[in-house]
Amino acid sequence: MTRKFFSATVAISMLVLATTWFQPASAIKFELAGQEAGIATPQCISHYVDDETQVVIKIKVGSGPHQKVSVEVTDDSEHMNQLWKKDNLAEEMQRGAFETKRAGDVVACFTNTLADGYKPDPRYVRVVDVDFDIGSETFDYAKIAEAEKLKPMEVELRKLEDMVKDILEDMEHLQAREERMRNTNGT
Repeated sequence: MTRKFFSATVAISMLVLATTWFQPASAIKFELAGQEAGIATPQCISHYVDDETQVVIKIKVGSGPHQKVSVEVTDDSEHMNQLWKKDNLAEEMQRGAFETKRAGDVVACFTNTLADGYKPDPRYVRVVDVDFDIGSETFDYAKIAEAEKLKPMEVELRKLEDMVKDILEDMEHLQAREERMRNTNGT
């Protein structure tokens, strides 16, 4: 009995450890140069998201005088539906939450506009740190644990279950995509 319990505990521990090692990276940090108002060109990043999926984008902007950073998040449809927008991002963490209506890329475009009278210069740069939380990554497991009175191990199992669901959905998407590509190549 003790040996089976020990084996199950080791197996669960190894599974938890393996899933934490292979978490997909969904954060990026980059420098955004200041540009003159009216001619500022956005710098964009994108992330593929399935339809009807909860997304939380977290943005932290470094300090910089005489600069205003803005973000607009859209989907990649022909209409470029706006999902979230924020002007004049402050230095503290900004969060935007939305649910996608269709599968495709979610595109976040950033502009750094200089105040009137200031010209582009290498010293007018702001560091932008962006983190996409998608699907089960958006769940607040502390609140779930409190509401459902779950023990720590049950919370970890819930996280793993949600992560496995996300992986299965990704695999189904990739299989469907592979089939479409195979059919395209076969014609």
